[in-house]
Amino acid sequence: MESRGTMHRRDFLTPFFNYLYIENKSKPNQASNDTSPSLLHSISSSQSAMDSQTLASDLSKGRPVGGTEFSWCQAVPGGTGITVLAILLSRPVSLPALQSALQSLQTFHPILSAVLAAADTPSPHLSIPSPPPPLLLHRLPAANLLAAVPSAFHLHSLLEHELNQNPWSEPANETTVFFATLYELPEPGRSVLSLRFHTAVCDRTAAVALLKELLDRMGGDSGNSGKGQAEGVMLGIEDLIPKRDAWKPFWARGKDLVGYSVNGLRASNLRFDDAGSDRASRVVRLVMSVEETRGLLMACKAREVKLCAAMSAAALVAAHSSQHFQTNQQKPYLVGTLIDSRKYLEPVLHDNNIGFYHSGIINMHGVHGEEDLWELANRCQSAYSDAMKNKKHLTDIGELNFLMCKAIENPHLTPASSLRTALITVFDEPVISESSKQEQYLGVEDYVGCSSVHGVGPSIAFFDTIRDGQLDCACVFPSPLHSRKQIQELVEHMKRILIEGGHLKEGELK
Repeated sequence: MESRGTMHRRDFLTPFFNYLYIENKSKPNQASNDTSPSLLHSISSSQSAMDSQTLASDLSKGRPVGGTEFSWCQAVPGGTGITVLAILLSRPVSLPALQSALQSLQTFHPILSAVLAAADTPSPHLSIPSPPPPLLLHRLPAANLLAAVPSAFHLHSLLEHELNQNPWSEPANETTVFFATLYELPEPGRSVLSLRFHTAVCDRTAAVALLKELLDRMGGDSGNSGKGQAEGVMLGIEDLIPKRDAWKPFWARGKDLVGYSVNGLRASNLRFDDAGSDRASRVVRLVMSVEETRGLLMACKAREVKLCAAMSAAALVAAHSSQHFQTNQQKPYLVGTLIDSRKYLEPVLHDNNIGFYHSGIINMHGVHGEEDLWELANRCQSAYSDAMKNKKHLTDIGELNFLMCKAIENPHLTPASSLRTALITVFDEPVISESSKQEQYLGVEDYVGCSSVHGVGPSIAFFDTIRDGQLDCACVFPSPLHSRKQIQELVEHMKRILIEGGHLKEGELK
C-alpha cells in the first residue's frame, strides 16, 4: 500500500489561518467573491481589487485571471488542465476553409486570441493583442508518431500525444492559449484535427460549442456565429456569481476548509504502480451499445438518479474490488462532481460563452464491497443533491481552489506525493449529441474531447458523451502512477456493473 506524506501540525494549520484571515477582511454583509488563490501568495496583491478594476476596464484588451483561472494557471505547467478536442476526418480537408474557420472562431471568441502573461507569478493575466495575430495551423505527418500503431487506434494515439504537449510548462513572458494541428494519417485523405486549449479559457461545455461552430463554419454555415459573444472577453466565474449565492459565514468557511483537508488525508486511493517516474495522461475508452445505454438510462430514470451517480457508484465498487480488501472492510473514497455553472451566474451565460465556468462538489463515500449498484448510486445522488441545495458549487469555489494550489505547491501532503485529490471526477450531465449531415459531408468519423490529469487531480477523470444513443466515455488517468492494464480492468469491471444494473426487473419501470 502507498505511504502517506506527513506534515507538522503547524504546517498543516498555517495556510488555513492565512486563508481565513484574508477572507475575514471582506465585509460580513456581502458576498466574498475575492477568493483568488493568488491572494494567498501576497495580501498586498493588486488583485485584491480585481472586481472593480475589471468591471471598469475595457475587457476587449484582456483582464487579470480570476480565482479558478489562477488555479488552472498553477496546475497546467505540471500537466493537468490541457484540454484537447481530437477529430478523425475520413475525407480530404480544404486547408483554406479550415484556416478560415479557425480564424473566424478567434474573431467571434476573442478569448481564444489571448496570450497568458506572467503565468508563473502571483498576478497572471489574459491579454488580447491588438490586432490579434492569425492562428497558425500546424500541419504534421503522423507516420512517425504512429509507427506500429494499428489504424483503428490512430485517433486514440494522437489524442494521448496531444494531451501531453505542454507549451505552458516552461516559464515564458507570453504564451497563447489555443493551438491547432492537422495530423496527416498514412491512409490517403485521412487526418486528425487537434484543437488544444489551456483549460482556464475552455471548459467541456465550451469545447462542445466550439466543435459545433467549427463544423458549421467549415461547411459554410455561420448563421449562429458570435451569439452571446458581442461583449468580447467575459469575466471569470467568481465575478459572475450572485453575491447572495456566494457569501458564507467566516467560521463556516473555516470549518469547510478544514473538513475538505481532513477528508483528503483520510481518503483511500487506488494502488499506485509507480509513484516516482515522470507522468503522462493516458486514455481508456468505455463504450456501451445503444441497447445497453438505453437500459442504463431507463434504470436511472426509474430510480430517480442521475447517470453521473450511477457511474460514480459503479466506479467506486470496481475500484474497491480491485484492491482485494478483506470482506466488508470499509474504505472512504472521494468523488468530485463537475457542474456547468453558466445558468447560475448573473448574467446567465450561454453554452457558447467561451471560458471556464465549471464548479465542483467533493463528497466522500464509504464502500465495503457488498453494496448493490443502486444502493450506492442513491447515496451518491443524495450527497450531490444536498450539496446543490446548499449551493456548495458556488460557495466553496475559493476553498477548493486554495486546496488545489496547496497540493501543487506541497505534493508531499498527498499520498506518496501522488497529487491525487479524488478517486474519480464525473460531470453532472453527459454531453448528448447526434450525428448530423454536416458531419457526414465533412467526413467526421469520430471525435473525443477530454483534459489531462497527470499533474494534480483524480486517479480517473470521466468525460462522458451519449452519441447517437451510445454511452461513449473517455477515461483519463495518470501513467505510470496507474498502469493502463490496471485502469482498463477497472473500467471493464465498471462497464459490466452498469450493464447488469441496466436490466430492469418487473415492476421497477415507472
